Amino acid sequence: MADNKELRGPQDSSRIAIGEDYEVEYWSKKFNVSGNELAAAVKAVGDSADAVERHLKNK
Repeated sequence: MADNKELRGPQDSSRIAIGEDYEVEYWSKKFNVSGNELAAAVKAVGDSADAVERHLKNK
């Protein structure tokens, strides 16, 4: 089944799809960071939402 772009939450809540604008917007708002900060965190620790959250909290 294809992603429904009208739904604004993540398709898989354990992973961050940095290539999808609506997911970047969702996760940036959730973690209170910019899109660039989110992308840097994903690059540093991978796309696991838990790992990104830990990384951002430890910054």
